Amino acid sequence: MEITNEETKTDTETKAYFPNLKDIIAAKHTLNSILDTTPLMHNRNLSEKYGANIHLKREDLQVVRSYKIRGAYNKIKSLSKEQLQRGIVCASAGNHAQGVAYSCQKLNIKGKIYMPATTPRQKVNQVKMFGKDQVEVILTGDTYDAAYHEAITECRQSGTTFIHPFDDPQIIEGQATVGLEILQEASAPIDYIFVPIGGGGLLSGIGSYFKQMSPDTRIIGVEPAGAAGMKASLRAGNVIELDQIDKFVDGAAVQRVGDITFNICQKVLSDLVSIPEGKVCTKILELYNYDAIVVEPAGALSIAALDYYAEEIKGKNVVCIVSGSNNDITRTEEIKERSLLFEGLKHYFIVRFPQRAGALRDFVDQVLGPDDDITHFEYSKKTSREKGPAIIGIELQHPGDFDGFVTRMSENGFKYEYINEKPDLFQYLI
Repeated sequence: MEITNEETKTDTETKAYFPNLKDIIAAKHTLNSILDTTPLMHNRNLSEKYGANIHLKREDLQVVRSYKIRGAYNKIKSLSKEQLQRGIVCASAGNHAQGVAYSCQKLNIKGKIYMPATTPRQKVNQVKMFGKDQVEVILTGDTYDAAYHEAITECRQSGTTFIHPFDDPQIIEGQATVGLEILQEASAPIDYIFVPIGGGGLLSGIGSYFKQMSPDTRIIGVEPAGAAGMKASLRAGNVIELDQIDKFVDGAAVQRVGDITFNICQKVLSDLVSIPEGKVCTKILELYNYDAIVVEPAGALSIAALDYYAEEIKGKNVVCIVSGSNNDITRTEEIKERSLLFEGLKHYFIVRFPQRAGALRDFVDQVLGPDDDITHFEYSKKTSREKGPAIIGIELQHPGDFDGFVTRMSENGFKYEYINEKPDLFQYLI
């Protein structure tokens, strides 16, 4: 039985492993039989905005709409005939699962795929579609890590091989082929490359190839602020398991990064930035509205990071990895809401209205600005009280309109409680 590299490698071997060019090139030859090279596309809008030469590596255009097929197929293809006959098991929040499912169907082997019960339905359906009758999907737990532990238990009981989503040499070497393709396609030296981080497999692969073939390139890792496991681990000097994570950026939300990937990232990272989930949502909407590019939250991470390096990248050659496009359309309203909240355009209050006729009209006439919009209103009149609370959601046209709005509420005698900054109350009420 094969389970994970943590259990099959010594600590010394883990720290010593670093992908070599020979194995990365071999992985590329393995993948050539099933994959086409994804384009490295110049983006005019971003280039003009930042005064840089910005290209997007479009891994969202893969057959499974993410880069994960690279590592999954490379790993499974390396297994012995006996291992393939016993079948394979994996755990994934979606994209790795699709890569494994596609590989199982292509290689005609059986696989069990454990996914968090919170995985967007679109990703679950895609896994079933790619795997057809070769895979069984099992939904369990609320996070990737919970699904991972169930998958490991299955391996121990059945003797099947576990296909790790990121902490495995063959997985990392498969993901490294993204870097190989970038340097083959690039027409000029690359000054900056922005790479999303979940468990660290993609950055470990790309970073190791660039360190050997383009050592002057600055390698910037980008992770969601609500699941910044690599940042916490690098600060501590060892792998840290986060107690809680925000699962919104589901393709990059893990509680524990890999041991192998951590050690490689220590060697290859030039810098690391954490991006608020609301900013990721803003970037998803911009990419759709301005470039007609549909990305999942993890796919927007690298582009969302550009604002934090706007001065550094002026006049530079920049590559952003668009890691995937498996977005569920039912999440659109949540994406818009998170974006508006982050941009300071949507605000929620508990307002205590006098329980008399005309109170709401006074609020609209005296408090609401000409461009302000009430998007949420909950109120129930209780005649035994002088004042009744209402939950009101206001959408502004400009963040700077907020101060004037709350000033007018106070000046006109409306008592209020601002709940955007009270997460527990906000989640309960909105």
